[in-house]
Amino acid sequence: MRSVLLILLAIISTVSLPAKEKPPVTYRIPLPPKPDFSPLEWLLGEWAGKTTGRDPQGEIRLSVAYALDKRFMIFREQVSLPATVTVPASEESWMGLLSADRSGSSFTLRTYSNTGFITRQRVTIEEAQVSFHPEGGEQPPPGWLLRRTLERAGDAELIETVQMAPPNRPFFDYYTAKLSRQETQ
Repeated sequence: MRSVLLILLAIISTVSLPAKEKPPVTYRIPLPPKPDFSPLEWLLGEWAGKTTGRDPQGEIRLSVAYALDKRFMIFREQVSLPATVTVPASEESWMGLLSADRSGSSFTLRTYSNTGFITRQRVTIEEAQVSFHPEGGEQPPPGWLLRRTLERAGDAELIETVQMAPPNRPFFDYYTAKLSRQETQ
């Protein structure tokens, strides 16, 4: 009995000895570098304007803002075009998420429209002009292509040109609009 008691005492004493403490493991996930949006900063803010060269005029509202610690830019646009002889009236709202592509040297815009279309566009920047070129997407308009150009026309003015191409046809100018920067309150 005494030997059993001694064995139990030995086990308890070894268990209760402080274990050597290991330093806590720290895990770090390397973050990608933040995109350099400096060539696009002139677009930040609220813009509003009307289409040019068509009667009656349509109304355009564009908003561009940073999101998620300046790792993305959010584009939101509302387009209201009245009916013409050849085209019915249209109302469209879309939002886009601009991010650096995998190379980190250019940008991709993913757009989501109230029509249900989801498209992807490659973005090119040439001084005061930003161009959005179609690259498909998860749910693009079947066969149709859309490209957009935003051109800086001054500190508080830009020209937006939207071109469309029906299936197997060349691009045509859908609309051009002159937008002015809106003062925020």
